[in-house]
Formats: sequence, structure tokens, C-alpha cells
Amino acid sequence: MRAILIDRFGGPDVMHMAEVPVPAIDADDVLIRVVCASANPADWKCREGWLNKLGHFHGSLPHVLGFDAAGTVEKVGANVKDFRPGQRVYTFCNQGTGRWGSYAEFVAATQATVAPMPDALGFAEAAAIPTAGLTAWQGLFDVGGTKAGDKVLVHGGAGGVGSYGIQFARMAGAEVATTCGTANVDYVRGLGAARAIDYRTEDVAAAVQAWAPGGVDVLLDSIGLNTLPGAIDMVRPGGALVNVATLADIAGPDAERAKKRGIRMIDFAGKRRDLAQEDMIQIAAAHADGRVRPPAIRVFPLEQIAEVHRLLEAGHVRGKLVLQVA
Repeated sequence: MRAILIDRFGGPDVMHMAEVPVPAIDADDVLIRVVCASANPADWKCREGWLNKLGHFHGSLPHVLGFDAAGTVEKVGANVKDFRPGQRVYTFCNQGTGRWGSYAEFVAATQATVAPMPDALGFAEAAAIPTAGLTAWQGLFDVGGTKAGDKVLVHGGAGGVGSYGIQFARMAGAEVATTCGTANVDYVRGLGAARAIDYRTEDVAAAVQAWAPGGVDVLLDSIGLNTLPGAIDMVRPGGALVNVATLADIAGPDAERAKKRGIRMIDFAGKRRDLAQEDMIQIAAAHADGRVRPPAIRVFPLEQIAEVHRLLEAGHVRGKLVLQVA
């Protein structure tokens, strides 16, 4: 099969196309013929070796990157009963656990991280869901406890996690404010944000204070890196501050101060695998019945992976970048 390999850690140019064997599958695996794979900021951090140094990447070289894929089932392991060859599926695969990822024509994924694709979605839209969608869903609900009537602040509303976070919170009956750049104000409003705070022209802290004088119930910080000064003061006592882990070597808000204010501060590494399939099925259902729509998506051929990584590293990507594999 064709795959994008890295033989060493480094810049975008260390990635190259190669012919490699199709992955072998275990009894609990689903072998997927990849149509589309999405690219995430974590991918370039794996490529650079940053996550390897921090212990968040477990893989040997050469290696195939990529967490997310959508395609059709090629073959299933002996213990797999819920999937069949030819079925359209999408997955948050096992890249990062020591197995190869989705920048390839085939990927092997544990059945617990695979979900059926709704008919309403194409492969590019489905491939955009797993990492970004699961991070937003699990951050807001499984760990953040978002519920109807809450006021939710999504920091970084135009990115992949933020695009889903705004919609999921609205779907749950919460009112949502979000931060974004000037060029994305209309985009995040279109996703359902009641208040779009332009960090380029507004004082974010003052804007949040005016919108939620007592503090927000849940703050989902999808950017981190200390890009939201005073985050603790934006959350009400008893509320939750969910920090999506980005680079663990940069300290986030003061945990002791948050505790004194009665704020649940949750450092969330993203994507609990034990909940992946259940949550992906719910996300797919929300797309199928129109409660949620895909974020803005740009599709690139697999051969342009270096350009995709350069865009991810530069930041400020609206929505998701997706690779056309088949």
C-alpha cells in the first residue's frame, strides 16, 4: 500500500511516500480501506518528536502518522461482530499507541474506536470528526458536565475542536460565547455562538465579564499555551475549566488558585478511548439528524501532506484540513 512515512523526527520534509505492507490485524481489529484522513496539530508534534519527548507518543520509526480516517471495512478480526466488509465507517485509530496511523491506503483500528458513518456524511466530513469531535464532546460532557441552561465559553471557536464545541454546547441547550479572530466572527456566529469575542480588537476578559457577570459554567480552552490570561476569573465558583492539553511543557492556569475559588480545573489530554465508540455514535447521530453540521473543511491530496503540516504549524486554521487518500 501507499503510505506517508517518517524515518526520523523533524520538519515537514521528513515525510515521504513509500510502498509498505498492509497492516496485519488482531482479533479485535477492523482493517479499513482509507478514503480520507484528517490532519491534526498533534500530528506535526508527533512528527517533530515533541510528544515523544513528553511520553505522549509511543511508536517506533519508521512510522505512519494520522489519528483519523473514514473509509470502508476491508476485513475484520475474529472477535468483531458489529462490522462487515464494505461497510462505511470512521475511526479514531491507534496511532500513538505504537501502531501505524491513517496517512495510508489502509489502517488497522481496534473495533472500540470505530463507528458506522451516517448516510448523510461524505468521507471527508466523517474523517474530520474523530479527534476534534471527540475532544470537544468529551471535554464538554464526559469531563466538563455541560448541561442545558449553562453559559459556556469556547476559547478558539474557529478551529476543529472549537467548531464542534460551539455546536455541541448549543445542542445541549447551553448558551455559548467564543473567542476568534476578526476573519472568523461570522463563521462562529453561523455555528451558533451567541457572542463572538474578537481577540484582535476586544478585551477578552472584559467581554466575558459583561456577557457572564457571575462567570461561565464551563470554559473549554482548545488552544492553551497561556493564550487566555485570567481564565480562572472567567469561571464561576463551582464551574469547570477544561484545558485541552497542547504542549505539556508550558504551564497553564494556577491549579491551587482554581481550587481555592471552587473551580474544577481539568487538564484533559483528549479522547478517552474507552468512550470513543459510544461518543462517536452519538456525534454521528447528531450529524444525521441535522443538529450538527461539519466544520469548514479543506481537502488536499495525500501527496501534499507537507503543505498541510505547514498550515497546521502556522496555526489559525479554520475548521479542519482533510487528506484525500483514495
